[in-house]
Amino acid sequence: MNRSLSSPIDRHPDPDWSVVSRIPITGSDEPLVPLSLAPSPIRIFPVYAKQDVPGAINECYVREGVYRRLLKVARSLPAELGLVVLDGWRPWRVQQYLFDTLQEAIRSHHPELSDETLLERTREFVSVPSREASSPSPHLTGGAVDVTLSDADGLPLDMGTLFDEAVPASHTVALEEIPRPDARQRQARDNRRRLHGAMREQGFTNLPSEWWHYDAGDQLWAHYSGHAQALYGPAELETIESRWRRQL
Repeated sequence: MNRSLSSPIDRHPDPDWSVVSRIPITGSDEPLVPLSLAPSPIRIFPVYAKQDVPGAINECYVREGVYRRLLKVARSLPAELGLVVLDGWRPWRVQQYLFDTLQEAIRSHHPELSDETLLERTREFVSVPSREASSPSPHLTGGAVDVTLSDADGLPLDMGTLFDEAVPASHTVALEEIPRPDARQRQARDNRRRLHGAMREQGFTNLPSEWWHYDAGDQLWAHYSGHAQALYGPAELETIESRWRRQL
């Protein structure tokens, strides 16, 4: 891990969503599993439920394959660090709320923006809500996760910006591009490098505009990893009602 800590994070272009949405999805029957089952050093903090976002659930679900990758990430970290999962599978209602809220905030600050530019600015941090089988929102697949690192006491490390802070400094390589970083900026940069290196080693890819967002198995992952196909389409939590209907 020392090598990945000392190596700068490479810059990657923002996704061309028209290209991403055309990547075929093979489909997978991997279930969504709750990360509250995971042993330490994984911790969960379902941030949207804590913030009372409408429709948010007080759990972090991911596909089983993603669950196992995250465990490998957490176990690869130094003993004094932990992996904190802030969000995984996201109900469509939550995706819609986040998109609408951010778009309205941008519009109120920049009423001069055209509809096309407003959409582009919004998609920088929140993808368009979609339940389409051929182009679902990444978090609706169970293959996207939002993560950070914590210290031995469970407190999040300084990453330079807060989670979901919709500013250019949240771009993954933003701290790499500061010519003369001060001590705090260097520490936050190194924390991002630590997280990025550990996640990449287990096959995750990163969304360049968000230091916290990683993918495995979804269309974004296929796009950035060079796979011709994605594994995960849209997923839904199994309920007792859906189980009974399927069985009976």
